[in-house]
Amino acid sequence: MMLHIPNVLTREQVASMRRRMEQGEWVDGRATVGEQGAQVKQNRQLAVGSPLALELGAEVLAALERQPLFFAAALPKQTIAPQFNRYAGGEHYGDHVDGALRRLPQGGWLRTDVSTTLFLCDPEDYEGGELVVSDAYGTHEVKLPAGDMIVYPSTSIHHVAPVTRGERICSFFWTQSMVRDDARRGMLLELDQTIQSLRARLGDCSETVNLTGHYHNLLRQWSEV
Repeated sequence: MMLHIPNVLTREQVASMRRRMEQGEWVDGRATVGEQGAQVKQNRQLAVGSPLALELGAEVLAALERQPLFFAAALPKQTIAPQFNRYAGGEHYGDHVDGALRRLPQGGWLRTDVSTTLFLCDPEDYEGGELVVSDAYGTHEVKLPAGDMIVYPSTSIHHVAPVTRGERICSFFWTQSMVRDDARRGMLLELDQTIQSLRARLGDCSETVNLTGHYHNLLRQWSEV
């Protein structure tokens, strides 16, 4: 399941982040990937764990708290601190699959069920740089307005096309879901959205109450908390 969530950040929030990023420490992006990823990755990232990266990451996580659609789609159990990258001058990231586990700063591990990219510049600001995701339904190219984000399964093969003009800046992070299976998360999201639509039209009638009961019973059966 791929999902576009618009207006996660306001234009003012994006502009503020971009100003502060200019003072940040940017390092080789290969420092945060394994052996396979390092062979195909060419970009720069804000130093992980730096005060600025932690500050900006906290703002992104706060914005997610105001996005009920993200919760409905990802059913997050835990989300790792967001990171930030930039591509320019032909930089790119070739085909790869995100690592299944990420070490948490406080210790322990997070299973990567859901990947998210939050765009911090507009499509007209750069050429190339599409996020290209391949799944059972084909290949999807994603290039969203600043402040919008795309959510997709971490099991997908994906890449970032070379940036041939301008600069592409994004935040990215992973979520461990309470429901690890993507197909089940997709069914729950569709059922949840159907219930919301019916409630808006019909109110809390017996049919919407019954459907809500089915939703929560499926969530109860499939969730790992």
